[in-house]
Amino acid sequence: MANEKILVVDDDRAINKLICSYLTKEKFTPVAAFDGAEAMESVKWENPDLIILDVMLPDTEGTSLSLEIRKQTNAPILFLSAKSQEIDKIIALSAGGDDYMTKPFTPGELIARVKAHLRRQRMMHSDSEGSSPVTEVGELRVDFESHECYVRDQQVNLTVKEFDIFKLLLEHPRKVFPASQIFESVWKTSCMENDPKTVMVYISTLRKKLEPFDDSPSYIVSVRGVGYKFNQSLLPKNP
Repeated sequence: MANEKILVVDDDRAINKLICSYLTKEKFTPVAAFDGAEAMESVKWENPDLIILDVMLPDTEGTSLSLEIRKQTNAPILFLSAKSQEIDKIIALSAGGDDYMTKPFTPGELIARVKAHLRRQRMMHSDSEGSSPVTEVGELRVDFESHECYVRDQQVNLTVKEFDIFKLLLEHPRKVFPASQIFESVWKTSCMENDPKTVMVYISTLRKKLEPFDDSPSYIVSVRGVGYKFNQSLLPKNP
């Protein structure tokens, strides 16, 4: 879809300008921000379809900013960073990121990832139109059309990937999904060696968000040596 709006948050003006030029050539509409404050204003007023976010900013860390952005939007967040350690990637994904690229990067790979995330966003909305819009299980309510989730009538802010993982488990409550299969289903790409660890991080974050109360039930169950599934015991009993 042409003219989708992409927010580029990077304090290096040369890199920011270069990324914006790549996006413009691909018929996207780039919006530039150079620090966390500008980024939050742009999220509020521009409502971007995707956000490219540098990890290091002059007034805040990208991971902290991502947590604030997640309170406003579920648009995919693609982190850029000079850090290449696995722990840096895990921290960024745990903070609400959907992808992580290390600098230097090629224009082709960046644009390919942007298009892939936007394509999955469109597919997700298209798929939700053909399914039952609302699923309720006990104190849990998930609205597939509005991409919203509630526990005890309190909204739970899930990232796009968190929502997609939970939707996958919820729609197939009697199936156990290996971490590699979850990755391939949600990220729409083949699973590499360390990608199951990414899924583990997302499952851990999901559990914390969905089970905020001491007496909350476990919505996601680990099946040792196999993978994850929705807690089948919470489903209504068939008459």
